[in-house]
Amino acid sequence: MGSRLLWAVVVGFLSGVFVRSFIAIGFSYELFAILLALAALTCGSLDKQKFKPLLVIAVTLLFFAGGVARMNAAVVTGDPMLTAQLNKHVTVVGKIFAEPDVRENGVRLSLQANGLIVASSTIPVHADILVQAPPHADVHYGDAVRISGTLELPQAFDTGDGRQFDYPDYLAVSGIAYTLSFAQVQRIGGGGGNLFQALAIDVKQEYLKGEDAVLPEPEAGLAGGITVGDKRSIGPALSADFQKVSLIQMVVLSGYNITVVANFAARLLAWTSQYVQFGAGIFVVVFFILISGGASSAVRAGIMAGLAMYARISNRTFDALRGLAVAALVMTLWNPFTLAFDPGFQLSALAMLGLTLFTPAFSSRLKLIPERFALREIVASTAATQLAVLPLLLYQNGQLSLLAIPANVLAMIPVPLAMLTSCIASICGMIFGSAATPIAFPAYVLLAYIIAVAHFLASLPFASISIGAFTAWWMFGVYAALFGGFWIIQKRKRPEEHPQTAIAEFSKNKPRPSY
Repeated sequence: MGSRLLWAVVVGFLSGVFVRSFIAIGFSYELFAILLALAALTCGSLDKQKFKPLLVIAVTLLFFAGGVARMNAAVVTGDPMLTAQLNKHVTVVGKIFAEPDVRENGVRLSLQANGLIVASSTIPVHADILVQAPPHADVHYGDAVRISGTLELPQAFDTGDGRQFDYPDYLAVSGIAYTLSFAQVQRIGGGGGNLFQALAIDVKQEYLKGEDAVLPEPEAGLAGGITVGDKRSIGPALSADFQKVSLIQMVVLSGYNITVVANFAARLLAWTSQYVQFGAGIFVVVFFILISGGASSAVRAGIMAGLAMYARISNRTFDALRGLAVAALVMTLWNPFTLAFDPGFQLSALAMLGLTLFTPAFSSRLKLIPERFALREIVASTAATQLAVLPLLLYQNGQLSLLAIPANVLAMIPVPLAMLTSCIASICGMIFGSAATPIAFPAYVLLAYIIAVAHFLASLPFASISIGAFTAWWMFGVYAALFGGFWIIQKRKRPEEHPQTAIAEFSKNKPRPSY
């Protein structure tokens, strides 16, 4: 019964948030759902045989109303003073609240504006702004800045093949209501922001400097991506290659990367108590979430990793599906825009769902593939995650990778060793500078191999094909058929044939794809 109530809470709340994300419904609908819940409870109290199913229905309805209310309370609104200055050149002051996103054509700054300068006076304002600054802008997380530029509202744009990207709602995930383009930035103070976040970013930057000292590009960029989730570009050509063969998840901080490091830390402390190992694992998880700037894929993986480590020290079985449900509930409760408008969260959650549900089914049917070097598990987990994320990826960009499985099999095997050698190379680079280049040679070989795999497979004429744009209803229909069909098949199986959904992503250091 407890499991059913958990799923009632999760499904009800997420459904409420999702529906309200696209349909403007208010208090009257919340009240109606609450009244239906009370009616279900009343009927259940009169018929004890139906009490449990009616209780589940009532809880679902109550939390549906809660999800609607949470989304209504989270609508991002601008500041009236700033809205009056739209499409004008303005000067604002505020604080950088996220790590600057350095790109080839400029720097993107997340600004928490607290003042609008008009003539010689400063008018208090409260809004978050995405600033498009020139490449030479020398500002850091926590800096107080004065910025001048053209204030605009974010607009949806065409990504090609008739697809529209909902840029306003994507920025709303970060609480951003305006953009400031063609900006001039002046640093007027520093040392602000969260101390732990600032420390994590400083450590990350020193780590990346160590990599740059001993590794060339694009190997250094790839090393930064697989170890600390660095967002710097590995170049548009190579990024396109990784995208074409479905390896792009390697250059972002994913659940697998966090798991490898957390398990490595636990092994180093194997001589200590399990509580010390648990504390070290939690520290690693939190540190990597801070390094990623709170990226949704890292947060999702971090919550699930924490639950898995807790289950381990308490001698309980960790169910990955319940862990995913709890992670989604917590993240959506904190920021309801995450559910419908954060592609990173959607891909990460779907990949984990596919990994948990479909991997055993694929693995049981791949007996011809040897288990040595975890080949069968890599193929099964790759097929499972690709199947789960494919409808969403096709809806978003229309690119169907035909070589995803061989690319992941060839590239994922050396990832743990590439992470370890890259970490050693970076630390040596931090201490000894370019003199440590020979120590980085193993990392360079492994990274160059991964890049060569991506480049070679992407260069094949049949590496990927483009699919035309289609509506979200088609995507929802495919997912309904996919997961509905899987549920029907599982219901028909004997209990001993059901796949195990306990620790999937966090049980071993075996390479598996993750978003």
